[in-house]
Amino acid sequence: MWMSNNFPRAVLFFIAALWIPAIPATNASELQLQDLIQEALKNNPEIQAAQAGVRVAEHKIPQVKALPDPMVMIGYQNEGYQSYTFGEALGAQWMVSATQAFPYWGKRSLKGEMAGQEVETLKATFHNLRLKTIARVKELYFDLLLAYKNKEILKDRAELFTRIEEAALTRYASGTAPQQEVLMAQTEKYMLLEKEEMIDQKIQVAEGMLNTTLGREVQSPLGRPEVLAFVPYHYRLEELLQMSKDQSPEIKAKQEMLKGAEAKIRLAEKEYYPDFSLGANLFKRSGPYEDMWSLTAQVNIPLYHQEKQKQGVLEAKAAQSQIKQELLAVQNMLASNLRDSYTMVKTAERLMELYKEGLIPKTIQDFQLALSGYSAGKVEAITVISRLKALLEFELLYWGQFVEREKAIARLEVIAGNPDLTMEGKKQ
Repeated sequence: MWMSNNFPRAVLFFIAALWIPAIPATNASELQLQDLIQEALKNNPEIQAAQAGVRVAEHKIPQVKALPDPMVMIGYQNEGYQSYTFGEALGAQWMVSATQAFPYWGKRSLKGEMAGQEVETLKATFHNLRLKTIARVKELYFDLLLAYKNKEILKDRAELFTRIEEAALTRYASGTAPQQEVLMAQTEKYMLLEKEEMIDQKIQVAEGMLNTTLGREVQSPLGRPEVLAFVPYHYRLEELLQMSKDQSPEIKAKQEMLKGAEAKIRLAEKEYYPDFSLGANLFKRSGPYEDMWSLTAQVNIPLYHQEKQKQGVLEAKAAQSQIKQELLAVQNMLASNLRDSYTMVKTAERLMELYKEGLIPKTIQDFQLALSGYSAGKVEAITVISRLKALLEFELLYWGQFVEREKAIARLEVIAGNPDLTMEGKKQ
């Protein structure tokens, strides 16, 4: 019969086409990862807000370094309550004075240094946000890719179960197989259709989250992600740990905060020294009375230094100690996260090789033998179905590990402070 003679060859041809994804047709609607990254860096509202925050902090520097505003006073002094005595009484006079406060030497420059360190901290935080946004785009991109790939595999699997169903119907019609084998194949096919619906829901969720990260409307249409080629990961763990220490923006932010805390200690110690103000006064009189002028100097006395200045220094030193511990905690956390992600990358690579070079080829061979046996009436349908389920389950696992590897690499790039640890992949 035509079905029994040509069915194995058709199935094997279909499996070969399924497993060789090297040359897909070009699709103009495919999502390009680099384009999405550039769009997110340009339009993501969190990035724009952080960039504005840096500009805000930069404008503070000249403000804190400037002298306090001078004070100008205009007044009049009269003698008695009965009449306006200007020019008639000795004490009647108009007064004009100007006063300028001068902080103790070095205070203004220290305030400028603290504000500058705040700017550098915000710049490092801004850079870290950019890296995290890039990683977020990549993770959502590969989640979306996995959903589409799984849907494609399930659709192909449904076609194979349809072929098994047709073979079972042929054997059932000839009386060589029970109706139960037909029902088994149909049930497996319908279960796959249910899984496809669940994947469609995952696609919608991933698209909404990706649109939000890109700064788009949630319902904006997105195409299908292109499949990037596998790029070997050559960095060693020791290299990544050193990169993290040297380049991580999270560590850089804490280091800048520590510098700011050191400047705050020096400023607090300067508060022991008094500030002073200089004033000039002019007294305008008329008639036989000559005008008068005076110069004044004011100095604040840190009389309550035990309650104020000393406590300020202790506060600044405690803040410095806190930031030191936070820096140590960040370094330890990043090192731990880096090891976890690196282990995930290497584990995924080993599993991908195991699936591609071992399990999938062997399972294809098992399926071929089972299918031949079923066509000859020597093997039950359950055997063929279980072999096919195992084969395509390994394919799902292969692509799952592919995506987990790419997401782990994206996290490594954030920790190491470098978004270009891998070359841009080409389409598979």
